[in-house]
Amino acid sequence: MLVAIAGSTAIAGPGDRYPFPPSAAGVMGATASSATIPAASSDAPGVRFDGMPSGAGSYEDLVKLFQEFLEWTDPEKARGLNPLNDVAGQTTDVYPDYSPVATEQRRARMRDLQTRLADMGVVRWSRAQQIDYLAVRAKFDEHDFLLNVSRPWSRDPGFYADQMLRVTFTSLPLDGDALKQLRARLRAIPKLVQQAESNLTEAAADLADLAIHNLTAEDGVNHGYPYREVPPAGVVGWYADLLARVESTQPSLRRDVLAAKQAVEQYRDWLIAGRPTMTASAGVGRELFDWYVKHVKLMPFTSEQMLTLGTRELQRLWAVYAIEQHRNRGLPPLELSRSGEEYREKISATDAQVRQYLRDENLITIPPYIDKLSINVPWIVRKTGPNFWEQIQYRNPSPDHVHAVIPGHSFDDIVERNNRHPIRGKISDGVRVEGWGVYLEEAMLHAGMFAHNPRINELIYLFGIFRAVRVNADIGLQLNEMKVEDVVRYWMKYTPYLDRSVARVDAEIYLRRPPGYGLGYMIGMLQIQQLLAEVKQQQGDRFVIKDFHDRFMASGRLPLALIRYEMTGEDAEIRDLWDREPMPLRR
Repeated sequence: MLVAIAGSTAIAGPGDRYPFPPSAAGVMGATASSATIPAASSDAPGVRFDGMPSGAGSYEDLVKLFQEFLEWTDPEKARGLNPLNDVAGQTTDVYPDYSPVATEQRRARMRDLQTRLADMGVVRWSRAQQIDYLAVRAKFDEHDFLLNVSRPWSRDPGFYADQMLRVTFTSLPLDGDALKQLRARLRAIPKLVQQAESNLTEAAADLADLAIHNLTAEDGVNHGYPYREVPPAGVVGWYADLLARVESTQPSLRRDVLAAKQAVEQYRDWLIAGRPTMTASAGVGRELFDWYVKHVKLMPFTSEQMLTLGTRELQRLWAVYAIEQHRNRGLPPLELSRSGEEYREKISATDAQVRQYLRDENLITIPPYIDKLSINVPWIVRKTGPNFWEQIQYRNPSPDHVHAVIPGHSFDDIVERNNRHPIRGKISDGVRVEGWGVYLEEAMLHAGMFAHNPRINELIYLFGIFRAVRVNADIGLQLNEMKVEDVVRYWMKYTPYLDRSVARVDAEIYLRRPPGYGLGYMIGMLQIQQLLAEVKQQQGDRFVIKDFHDRFMASGRLPLALIRYEMTGEDAEIRDLWDREPMPLRR
């Protein structure tokens, strides 16, 4: 789930003794480490594994190469920023060229970067530096997969619809550079439509249907959209909304908005007319999926193993949910908030209670730069009633607060913003991020955070159920064994309170994002639980959970297999990664 960040994000000084994130000092050799328990590999020598590169490049060369890669693919991340994007992914001010010639140029540059990456003397580096190398290589493989397999510019009509939508959220009136930028983006929309009609040569059926829906219909969720009492009907409706606002506040933009709106309508009509010919599969297939999970996500599981894990977690969570309901049968139910004021009061009380509990029970360090954090679910009155997230949040904000606010996503994101490590401060793995959020839900339950109101436990388990059902659906979509509509029915069957709009939007997110995002919530949580168990087993009576959480945060948002290796020294998951298998060709 995506959040907006509010409050202070001040950079900690070089002399700050807070255990995470790392300062700029020693970034060429050291990793983040706790002030109380050093990370396992901070000063550890490297280990030679079969397949490990033994070329000429130094660790400093790796840092420079990664920076070059980021400046090419993600300039804001390269500058140390961490922008929050909408469900579509990346933001753009102008619309890049994805013609066959331009795309082949990108592939050639990616091949050059990978060749240079392979010529590194990793066998001579420290363990921490070797871990950083694997993290960088995974990011290179992720972009290579995008260029050669995912190919959204030629396979996903929504790739263009997303870019058309963002401009309509602009607040008016504007002047100066902001006005020039808006004009440029509006005037580029007709050219973007021409690109779409030229480039979409292998559009997938499910992706085309989703794009048509998003162009013409309100999605029922509106992740990150400006609030409207009557939500506009899709992208076309948002252009009508922008046109109405322009006419009343900034008429000089009317011609540009109208031309852009007409181009979007042209794209809608072209897509509807061509839909019968768009018959490709949306998923990547088993071979490519398993390759991606191993080499990009660095997850030690096959699709079949994760199906087993997901099914088992779904059964377990339904069982403990039933027991919890029985246990709480004599307690009053949690009622929905009746007003925005009541909801805000609940959030304020929850935030204070969560922060105090984290401190009192020594569960994690809260750094001084963590100030007020925004919520994840705003107060909205819907004609259809609260959606799934609101059904939970409006009753009690605790489950989503620990997942998405503190010590979950908002907290996690600001810690990363303060991480000045030249590699770890600029890498964010989705399984690590979402796995941490889900881990916190049940971990805080078992730590006693909700003992004052056991009914909250039921909401925690409901959240867990929705994470668990994502595993099989995410895999089914990528293996082309399920369609979006199949996923919606499956999820609604097994998830209390789940509404069709949230189910459809989530299914779209996990189909259109790179493989493994939807399953990362639950599988990532299981990986963190495994790590917790192993550290406890290693340390015995010396184990302190606050130190565990602080060390985990100090490692950065790396793939969890790398964090496990750093914190425990267990290398079973690492050995197999060095002998890298080439990416199979799409069939």
